[in-house]
Amino acid sequence: MTTQSPFPAEGGCTCRAVRYRMATAPLFVHCCHCRWCQRETGASFALNAMIEADRVALLSGEPEVVDTPSASGQGQQIARCPSCHVAVWSSYAGSGPILRFVRVGTLDQPDLLPPDIHIYTASKQPWVSIPHTTPAVMAYYDREQYWPAASLARRLAILPQIEAYQAERRRRRP
Repeated sequence: MTTQSPFPAEGGCTCRAVRYRMATAPLFVHCCHCRWCQRETGASFALNAMIEADRVALLSGEPEVVDTPSASGQGQQIARCPSCHVAVWSSYAGSGPILRFVRVGTLDQPDLLPPDIHIYTASKQPWVSIPHTTPAVMAYYDREQYWPAASLARRLAILPQIEAYQAERRRRRP
């Protein structure tokens, strides 16, 4: 018996001006319950699929990148549709443009990517129930403990790019 992969998977904004395709499954899917994500989404959490940027192809439109603050103080860049302003993905200062955090709710089939982990549950809304079958941590986590081996290997492959990006960021700081 063979099962067909749901990837590539497509998604986009509400007005369909911005469309993208994820070529492969993401590295990992975070359901973040921090107050920053609650504020930015206007909901009780954010569901983000972490994936290498070169595995996300822009099919149409050009997102507007908005610099926003983050809890780390380093900020994040949120890619939004310039027409309907829906956030389709973001990039954080730690990995910059090498990784994208695709908003799972913008996929045409968002049920393809349930969370692999719930993070920052110390600030989750008290009425949100987390299934006992999904790992949940009070803050962030040790990726070596939770990520599958294939995702850890993919991360190792892009680590030199991330390190080069971080070195360039440090060099540019006044």
